[in-house]
This record gives sequence, C-alpha cells and structure tokens, in this order.
Amino acid sequence: MAQAPPNPRNSERSIGWFNRFQYDKERDSPSDTRNALLVVATLIAAVTFQAGVNPPGGVWQDKGAHAGRAIYASQKNPYYVFLVSNTLAFSASLLVITSLTYRFPFHFEILVATASMMITYASALFAVTPRTSVRFRYIGIAALVPFVTRFLIQVLKKYARSKNVSRYEEVAEQTSQPA
Repeated sequence: MAQAPPNPRNSERSIGWFNRFQYDKERDSPSDTRNALLVVATLIAAVTFQAGVNPPGGVWQDKGAHAGRAIYASQKNPYYVFLVSNTLAFSASLLVITSLTYRFPFHFEILVATASMMITYASALFAVTPRTSVRFRYIGIAALVPFVTRFLIQVLKKYARSKNVSRYEEVAEQTSQPA
C-alpha cells in the first residue's frame, strides 16, 4: 500500500511552531533568558541528584552483603554509563546555576549550598555503588569536565582578546608612522 506524500504545510507548520519557542535575541530579554535557564538548570540538577541518590531499579533490601547497594550495579557497563552521564549532567547544571547567580546578593550562600549538594551527591554515590562496580576516578573526572571546560573557554577567550588588542595596536602603530 502506497503512502501519501508528506504534506509540506504540516512540516512548515511544525517548523514555525518550533521557531516560535527558540531563543531570539531581538525578542527575549536577558533577564527572561537567565530566569528560564535557571529553571531548566534547577530541574536538571534536581532530577540528576535524585537519580544518583536513588538509582534506577532501586537498592537491594536484603540483609546480606548487598543491602543498600544499587541493583542496577550488577550490570557493570550500563550502570557505569548511567553514573558518568548522570554526574556530567548534574555537574553541568550546577555550573550553570552558579554562573547565572554570579554577583547575586546571596551568591556566597548559593556557592555553599551548591558545593554541599555536590558533596551529598558524591556521598550517596559511594553509599549505593559497590566498590567493585565502578572506578570512582572517572566519575570524579566527569564531575570536573564542565568546570574545566568553562575555565579553558574563558582562558582562550581572554588570550584571543589580548591577541586582537595586540594586533590592533600594531596596525594602529604602523598607520600612525610617517612613511
């Protein structure tokens, strides 16, 4: 049975609908954008924190050696992928929260709360993950990746700006010298 050709109006309508909700510099104020990003980052932090504290499948309830350990950890590779991905998302969301609240009146308190939340997350991972299931150094690296990446981007931007200023000064000096 032959399928009907796609209706171009439906695809145009869906693209128009999608474009209406995308960020637009001309339409969206920086304050509204910051607020939306804070909401999204906070939701991601809450979901990933909960997933780390209470992993998929729950924890063993028996009284043996596995009590309180993640059931999902019995599948080493999938659990490892889950932990690294979840930690990366959690860490990135905390970076967004701390970046967007920089210079807020209670920024120090937000930093303390964020650091405490990260320590609590790490403690929960250690508590529910069997020591044989995962190498925690890779989870630590995943937690640091967003912060190190942001730091390197800032350093490279500063370096590029200094090079542009140096080139501008060279050009200005060359054009101001009499021939």
